[in-house]
Amino acid sequence: MPRPALAQVTAYALALLSLLTALPASAQESRRPSHCIAIADAAPGLQYLHKAAWTDPVPEYSVRIQYLGHAAFLIQTRGGLNAVTDFTGYIGNVPMIPDVVTMNHAHSSHWTAAPDPAIPHVLEGWGEFGQGIDHYLDLGEMLVRNVSTDIRSSYGGTEERGNSIFVFEVEGLCIGHLGHLHHEPNDEQYAALGRLDVLMVPVDGGYTMALDGMVRVVERLRSSVIIPMHWFSGTSLERFVADVSDTFPVERRDGPEIEVSLRELPAQPTVIVLQPQWLRE
Repeated sequence: MPRPALAQVTAYALALLSLLTALPASAQESRRPSHCIAIADAAPGLQYLHKAAWTDPVPEYSVRIQYLGHAAFLIQTRGGLNAVTDFTGYIGNVPMIPDVVTMNHAHSSHWTAAPDPAIPHVLEGWGEFGQGIDHYLDLGEMLVRNVSTDIRSSYGGTEERGNSIFVFEVEGLCIGHLGHLHHEPNDEQYAALGRLDVLMVPVDGGYTMALDGMVRVVERLRSSVIIPMHWFSGTSLERFVADVSDTFPVERRDGPEIEVSLRELPAQPTVIVLQPQWLRE
């Protein structure tokens, strides 16, 4: 991946500095620093690993990602942590209780008002109207944080900071879930996201944002693994694949899951199409 121009690096650095200085001194001292918020390029020559059942042990230095459905993914660590994105209260006919769930309130299919009280960490991607929310959950093996984004309100306006992009940092990987993104991030938001090795991207083409804008987001982030989500009949999925196929290779999987490690990611950004499947025994 080519290094950014000096002006862009400077802009990123200033944006990152403003984010850090805005934190209380106590927060800056106690927080584990994000390894994803960095200007330096990622290590070259990376490839990906292949799939395994969600009940199997996760290989060393790896993370398992399963596409459950709509915008929901299960992220599993070697140490046994389970995180679910855009949690609606249902992950399949299994008794597993996730350790952490994230939610966005753009639509009811991205959150639940009654999450199981047994879930230790329920992270809402919104706060008071227009105020947003900030998460920085350090679980040791996994760090979960968010970058607030705007959403369209139900009356055609804009709710500032009403949704979130969630980032999961685990095994040296930076895994980003764009959620119900309604606009292209600004430079400050891109800087706050940092490097994203794996990206879940909504490709519906309208409920979130137009495909040409989403393609620009994907091309700017240049994640090693790009997983389309939030597609319905498949028409928008195929349009997205067609739009990016001249830039990125595309791989299609028969199943819902993939295992990734920092040492074995694709050597160039690659779109990997997974088939959604709820968890089952």
